[in-house]
Amino acid sequence: MIGVLTHHWAKTNKVDEARKLLDRNGEAQSKAPGFVNRQTLYSQTDPTKITTLVVWTSTEIYDAWRASPARAAAMSGADALWSKPPESERFDVAGT
Repeated sequence: MIGVLTHHWAKTNKVDEARKLLDRNGEAQSKAPGFVNRQTLYSQTDPTKITTLVVWTSTEIYDAWRASPARAAAMSGADALWSKPPESERFDVAGT
């Protein structure tokens, strides 16, 4: 299994919209093959920072999700919400 940790920085006036978009993406992810679980984290020091940790069964499954029409639809309009590009890193999940 892999964990994908992604930091997003919303524009100050777009935080609520960014949260809704990421929730929509999480809902779509939860229906995808190979999805395990997801956590959304809101920074205590930066109200514009939203971090997600999503666990997938494999890198190949995650790559398929990233290329899917469902993801494209869920993330439509995202670029207009970010103050800088999201940063993402993949991790191996311990014990798997």
